[in-house]
Amino acid sequence: MAKARLFRLWLVLGSVFMILLIIVYWDNVGTAHFYLHTSFSRPHPLEGLPTAGQREEKELPADVDEFLEKLLSGGAKQNVVSGKKLEQPSLLASGRPVLSNVEERIRGYDWSTHGAQQSPDLDRRQAERRSVLRELCANASFVFPTKERSFDDIPNYELNHLIVDDRHGVIYCYVPKVACTNWKRVMIVLSESLLDQGAPYRDPLDIPREYVHNSSTHLTFNKFWRRYGRFSRHLMKIKLKKYTKFLFVRDPFVRLISAFRSKFELENEEFYRKFAVPMLKMYSNHTSLPASVSEAFSAGLKVSFANFIQYLLDPHTEKLAPFNEHWRQVHRLCHPCQIDYDFVGKLETLDQDAAQLLRLLKVDKLLHFPPSYRNRTASSWEDDWFAKIPLAWRQQLYKLYEADFVLFGYPKPENLLRD
Repeated sequence: MAKARLFRLWLVLGSVFMILLIIVYWDNVGTAHFYLHTSFSRPHPLEGLPTAGQREEKELPADVDEFLEKLLSGGAKQNVVSGKKLEQPSLLASGRPVLSNVEERIRGYDWSTHGAQQSPDLDRRQAERRSVLRELCANASFVFPTKERSFDDIPNYELNHLIVDDRHGVIYCYVPKVACTNWKRVMIVLSESLLDQGAPYRDPLDIPREYVHNSSTHLTFNKFWRRYGRFSRHLMKIKLKKYTKFLFVRDPFVRLISAFRSKFELENEEFYRKFAVPMLKMYSNHTSLPASVSEAFSAGLKVSFANFIQYLLDPHTEKLAPFNEHWRQVHRLCHPCQIDYDFVGKLETLDQDAAQLLRLLKVDKLLHFPPSYRNRTASSWEDDWFAKIPLAWRQQLYKLYEADFVLFGYPKPENLLRD
């Protein structure tokens, strides 16, 4: 009799363990894996595609909603990552990076102030950007991978770019190479998630760069599972409905050039070992390479822009791992057809957009957006950078990033796509 009860106990515990394992796996992996080497401009049945608001599940029971509302307001009081604020020693008197001449030339920081011009057309421009996004997401003939999945279908690990500030009700989807360092600084100041000698940072520029990009500094959607368990997705939906959501984008090809310059023209040990070494071996036929990036640079062994384009176009690249965030498509980072963004900023109009957004958030009296990045990687450089890239490669590359061009209103670079 005792053995039978013991057996039943083990059976129940085993079942519970398997259910938890399945839940954790599902939350992190999702329903499918998509490869982005597929042309999306194909005919499509004319069926109505629901918008982000229409995609949501039926309303939760009132008691569950009330419980989640309490969680939401409780989170606003905590306003910290993992329930406690992070305190880091201030290594530098100022967060302004100390750049070598080479790094200044590549990154091109501009610490001079810029007065954002006021324009009566700013609201209209913003409305047009949001309208384009919504219309294209609802257009059944405009198709690209991942477009038609619901918010619940997005794997948990793909929500790691959505930073939440509960104190002011703001969600920011950061896109690398689009002023994200300074926008992350702004989010740290707003959420008070990082302390300097016991007090929250007040000036975004005082926050050291190494803390800005430390994932533990920010509360992101992918961390909700550990904090809220099975209520995490429902809580995300409530915050997406109530909070102001924004992102900043950039011309896709210019963003690629900027990513190449910062990760492969500067000595970056991590990117050298993880990306440059495989590229040089596969596309430049180098069999033996130095162990460190400094040795490689001294020997004149650098990834070329053509190598980088080959890597992006190679179907095997994404079979091994998803694109790195610095060159992953914006629609894969921020899910604009599943999340209805309230504000779409562009790097090309950064000063105006930043000032307009801070006013919209009603925090313009608390802080100013840090002096903007001097856009040395300009659109006019595209012809020079792509001059030695074969036409067929350029056309394939456009297909790979076409959704970003179209969704965010960037003109098709016709001069690069024809003889």
